[in-house]
Amino acid sequence: MDIDIIAKALKELGHPTRLAVFKRLVKAGEQGISVGTVQEELAIPGSTLSHHISGLVSAGFITQRREGRTLFCVVEYKKLESVLAFFQDECCIDEQNL
Repeated sequence: MDIDIIAKALKELGHPTRLAVFKRLVKAGEQGISVGTVQEELAIPGSTLSHHISGLVSAGFITQRREGRTLFCVVEYKKLESVLAFFQDECCIDEQNL
């Protein structure tokens, strides 16, 4: 994966509030969780939460879906896995060349 994409992804996760939101979304699993539930559980003002969710969406970490009047956030697990794989792909490769 392109290093600029990884850098953007890590930048978005580098903020404590976004990291807390993302961790909560991961906990929810593949069905996702409503924005209202995240707001209530983490006690984040709506406008602030919206800003942080927008950052996670722009980094490709989450998608959103609407069911009636409720907006759900869902983790893009493939994106998360690709960011983790970026670090694991060459893990300890120098030791193998000795």
